[in-house]
Amino acid sequence: MATLLLIDSSLFPEGGSASRSVTSAFRKAWEEQHPDGTVIHRDLATDPLPHLDGVAASAAFSDPATHTPEQQAAFARRVELAEELEQADAVVIAAPMYNFTIPSTLKAWLDQVIIMGRTAGETPSAKGTPAIVVASRGGSYAPGTPRESFEYVQNYLEAVLNGGMGLDVDFIVPELTMAPSNPAMAELVPLYETSRDKAHHEAATKAKALAERLAA
Repeated sequence: MATLLLIDSSLFPEGGSASRSVTSAFRKAWEEQHPDGTVIHRDLATDPLPHLDGVAASAAFSDPATHTPEQQAAFARRVELAEELEQADAVVIAAPMYNFTIPSTLKAWLDQVIIMGRTAGETPSAKGTPAIVVASRGGSYAPGTPRESFEYVQNYLEAVLNGGMGLDVDFIVPELTMAPSNPAMAELVPLYETSRDKAHHEAATKAKALAERLAA
């Protein structure tokens, strides 16, 4: 049975979140292909992880036999996150753009789950696992747009997920999501709607393709 690891990080519930609506569409299509499969869902908005501190960081570089009770508890959390990643056949990560970058809650997950010598390093334990990133944003930061140079979400996540953790990364990018609620962007609503529909289509298509790939 296939396992999907789904990471949501939007501050808003599905009805008001572009990224959640796309990850939900992906999950629906995935479960249609894997009705007996498993979905591990981490909602970093409703159940945020603590930011990495010195106790948790030092525990990864010391002998477990020497760990203090605080280090044991902190490192157990990191191991749990690593195991969720390692058992996943596919990963879907919602990464809405907040202030030109990812939510701090998603950064906390990354800092906790990245363990040198295990999930990162020369032979990452989840290397090759397909990872779909839903990189939603209120405006557009695509090549050729005025704010192209402000694109710090895809660039960063490509580097850390692929370059650092060896995941097989692909992006779905719903953009201009502020157009329906911002009068100054009213003329962009048709482009937003096209982007929204494309994102939902890509989510369903990629979920089905991954299912077929895993079944082969």
